[in-house]
Amino acid sequence: PPGDTAGCTFCHTSPEERCSTCHQRHQFNPAVARKSEQCKTCHWGKDHRDWEAYDISIHGTVYQVNKWDPTQFDMSKKLADADYVGPTCQYCHMRGGHHNVQRLSTVYTSMGMSNADRGAPLWKEKRDTWVSVCDDCHSPRFARENLQAMDEACKDAGLKYTETFKVAENLMLDGMGEPMPKDLAPDWSGQHIWSLKIGAYHEGEKYGGKKGESGEFRMSNRSDIERVCFESVGYWMTYIFKGMAHGSWNDATYCDGSFGMDRWLVKAKAASEQARRFTALEKKAGINWVPAEFWRKGDYLDQLSGMKIVKEFPGKTIFDLCPEPGWLDTH
Repeated sequence: PPGDTAGCTFCHTSPEERCSTCHQRHQFNPAVARKSEQCKTCHWGKDHRDWEAYDISIHGTVYQVNKWDPTQFDMSKKLADADYVGPTCQYCHMRGGHHNVQRLSTVYTSMGMSNADRGAPLWKEKRDTWVSVCDDCHSPRFARENLQAMDEACKDAGLKYTETFKVAENLMLDGMGEPMPKDLAPDWSGQHIWSLKIGAYHEGEKYGGKKGESGEFRMSNRSDIERVCFESVGYWMTYIFKGMAHGSWNDATYCDGSFGMDRWLVKAKAASEQARRFTALEKKAGINWVPAEFWRKGDYLDQLSGMKIVKEFPGKTIFDLCPEPGWLDTH
């Protein structure tokens, strides 16, 4: 619904295409666009913690303390000529004035949320470019050591992510998820697919949907353990990735980064154990638990595409209604 997604649509619509988003419409002053705060409008929040990671990092502290001093940060100079005492967002991501911001990122993989072999040859050019940016102020050894530290942190996070999802997966496959996908209102596509069936990670009809179809990584109308999994990877895993990438190591550890993933793994295990105990007791007592009706209706989901498809096009999914491949991307 528009009210829930105002923050999403504000950034992920026309502002992505406008020069004035960064340069500010009434000023259009390049000096303004060179300041880190300009990125803060969009790049902050639980699932894309760029500003927070930079702001409390060593680099961010140098910037905040010295940004008023033109001898330390002369924003009147072109970015190619910048001689800042510390890096801004723009200095690293738009080095030399290049406007493709992700060109100078390292292995990205959905903001760090996807497991990947970060040392694979596929990523070598991006990693070498990333190190070359650090080389402007640091030694190549320093940059590569920090890149390795990020690799290790992401690897550890991936292990916790995999284990957390496995706990939820086993519970669902054993029919003890509360509620199960079949007990819920349809997802955005008009189907009852397990919300954590993400692409190729969980294939097969036992997760709902056809081969290659993904569940809706949704935040509402889903079991609590699925929500725990979503927050573990969607929030805390990105804290780790963003924190390590920006030199905010405490953020990657304490502020719901590694320690957050530890807590949510325990929560998932506890929820699974409780569900299994309840199921055993209900079976022994002869209780046939039926999910409450509100799960089938969902939270305000009657406003969304899934319910509309089920009502107006029985037996169809949103994929059946697409006239051609790629139609969803532009409509």
